[in-house]
Amino acid sequence: MTSYDVALLAGVSQSAVSRCFKPGASISPATQAKVMQAAISLDYIPNAAARSLITRRSNLVAVIISNLANLYYPQVLSDLSQQIARLGKRLLLFTLEREADIGKVLSDVWQYQVDGAVVAAGLSDEQMLEFGRRDVPLVLFNRSPREHAVHAVLCDQGEAARLLVSRLAEAGHRQFAVIDGPGDSAVAQERKAGVLDRLFTLGLPAPIVVSGNYDYASGGRGLRKVIDRLGRVPDAVICGNDIMAIGCLDTARHQMGIQVPLQMSVAGFDALEASGWLSYDITTLRQPVQKMATDAVAMLGELMERRGGNAERRRYCSYLVEGSTARLSSEPAYMAQRLGMMAAA
Repeated sequence: MTSYDVALLAGVSQSAVSRCFKPGASISPATQAKVMQAAISLDYIPNAAARSLITRRSNLVAVIISNLANLYYPQVLSDLSQQIARLGKRLLLFTLEREADIGKVLSDVWQYQVDGAVVAAGLSDEQMLEFGRRDVPLVLFNRSPREHAVHAVLCDQGEAARLLVSRLAEAGHRQFAVIDGPGDSAVAQERKAGVLDRLFTLGLPAPIVVSGNYDYASGGRGLRKVIDRLGRVPDAVICGNDIMAIGCLDTARHQMGIQVPLQMSVAGFDALEASGWLSYDITTLRQPVQKMATDAVAMLGELMERRGGNAERRRYCSYLVEGSTARLSSEPAYMAQRLGMMAAA
C-alpha cells in the first residue's frame, strides 16, 4: 500500500496524506479523520511516528539512569533493555551526570510521547506527581517512592550495610571507615545510614566518613584521607561501591604497603564483574539486578495495559559475596538473629 491508495480511498490529495503524518503540519480535523480511517482500513503505516499518531502509542519506554560512569548501571541498562524488547517496545535512554540534573532531563522526556518510564534516579514529590498528570506509567528502580502511590522495585540498601557491618564486627573489627558515594545519591545515603545505625547499635565508635564519587580515584583518595584523619590504618573500610573498593585496595597494597585483609579489611557494594577478578576478589554485596529488572518491566507492562491500580513496591535483599579482602565472622550471628525474628513474625 502507498500514500496514493490512502488518498484515493479517503478522497483527498496525496499531499494531504503526507501532511496528516507530519507532526505540526496544517490539516483540518475532518480531513485528518478521513485519512486516518483510510490508513487503518488499508493497514497503511508508513513509519513509527505515523503508527504512534494512529495508535496513540509510541512503543517507546523512557529509562532514566543516574551516573552511567558507575559500572553498576550498564548491567542494569542491559537487563532493562532485554526486558523492554520482550514487551515489543524500544528503550529511550536518558542519563544524568548528577541527580540534580533530573529536572532538565524530564523536560527532554516530555518532548516524546513515551508509553511509560523506568527511573533509576531521585525524583522530587512534584516530579513524581507530574508523571501522573501526564498519564505516563512510572516504575522507580532502586529508589524509594516515599509516601507516593508509585510503583517501585528496590533493594534494601540499609539492611545490606547492617549485615556487612555485623559480619565484620563479629570478626573483631572495631574502628571502621566509610568512603561514601555522592551526596545527592539516595542509595549512597541509605548505605551510609545502615553502617552508622549498626555501629551505634553495637556500641562501636562512629566511623571516619569521607566523600567519594563512585569512581576509582575516589577509593584511593578516600583511604589517604581516612588515615590522615585517624592517624592510623582503620580495621575496616566500607566503600560505597566496588569501583571505589578496587581503588582503595590498589592504593593500600601498591602505594601504602598495607596488607589486606591482615591489617585492614576492604569491602564494597554491587558485585561488579571486575570485583570478582582474581587480583581483586572483593568482599561485596550483590543485588539481584536481573530479577529486579525483569520485575520492573513486567510491572510497567501491566501499568501500560490497565493503568491505575494500587501502587506495588517490591523489596529485595542483597547477599554477601565473601571475597578475600575482608576478615568475616565464620558464624553470622546477625543473620541468625534476623532469621529468628522473621520466623517469629
